[in-house]
Amino acid sequence: MNSNELEARMRAREWFHSLTVPPGAWAIIRVDGRGFSRYTEGNFDKPFDARFSELMTTAARSLLEEFTGRYAYTESDEISVVLPPGFDLFGRELEKLVSISAAVATAAFTHAAGEPVRFDSRVWIGAGVEDVVDYLSWRQADAGRCALNGWCYWTLRKAGNTQAQAARRLDRTGVAEKNELLSRHGVHFEELPAWQRHGVGLWWETYERVGHDPIRGADVTTTRRRVHVSRDLPAKEEYRRLAERLVLGDRP
Repeated sequence: MNSNELEARMRAREWFHSLTVPPGAWAIIRVDGRGFSRYTEGNFDKPFDARFSELMTTAARSLLEEFTGRYAYTESDEISVVLPPGFDLFGRELEKLVSISAAVATAAFTHAAGEPVRFDSRVWIGAGVEDVVDYLSWRQADAGRCALNGWCYWTLRKAGNTQAQAARRLDRTGVAEKNELLSRHGVHFEELPAWQRHGVGLWWETYERVGHDPIRGADVTTTRRRVHVSRDLPAKEEYRRLAERLVLGDRP
């Protein structure tokens, strides 16, 4: 068989290779930890562990830098990275975006933690800035819901309830009831650290650096860029306004 003919036949079977993010569309890469419920329960404090949050932030920073995204957001075991309409990495190929983002997150977290973990990835597509802001608001709302549920569940568990008992007590329990449950155990949800309730945001900022030019014999100032990490994000409408500025490339 002719080698060129064989190669053409084999490449034709790469059915999804031609899938790309549509021109002019916004894209958000979201990676999620695989099997992290069991992994975190055996290695970190519950319901929240500052060390785990730092590891997720490290992975989020690596993704933001690798893909030169506009904004990255992490909560629980997930990370979202916003890519503007003009991005052209890997020809906007979905296979590349998914596979490389999962690999970058896995490598960054594994290196920082000193033990192997795995992430999977997906790509969300939006038509405009409002879509992106809606997405980010959705993920932050999920962060708040999960934080409240997590604090209630682990408060009950630490009070002596089994998994099944804690789950039954929380079944069909409203937000007010959950807050009351925590209050009875001395936990005031709205006073917990913002990173637990609202997640962590990362974006680019510019700063000036002073150096010395030995040839001219003078100090010089250069403008550079670095990743800013915010563990004190606002919520609801204030967060929407911040998110809109960031995805448009404006600085807060």
